[in-house]
Amino acid sequence: MTNDELNNLLEATAGVLLRCLLFSVLVLLIWFFFAIAAGDWAYSIHSRWFRIDRSSFDMVWYCGMGIVKLIAFMFFLFPYVSIKLVLKKRQ
Repeated sequence: MTNDELNNLLEATAGVLLRCLLFSVLVLLIWFFFAIAAGDWAYSIHSRWFRIDRSSFDMVWYCGMGIVKLIAFMFFLFPYVSIKLVLKKRQ
């Protein structure tokens, strides 16, 4: 693999990682606004299926959002920044 091919591959990978990060942030924003706008409705639906109180439901949603954010940073943001630093060093 030549230098140019490797640089192109790293650029393409960085582009994919950036798009995945942006999609993850969009999912988190939609989840956040849904929780604000329709949190009571979502709780009423889920409380019919499961015996769960409101504070536990809120905790599950909050932890879920935190896990999604953590995964987005670990698997998309950090590798993206690492690839960009490698590309900068190669130039």
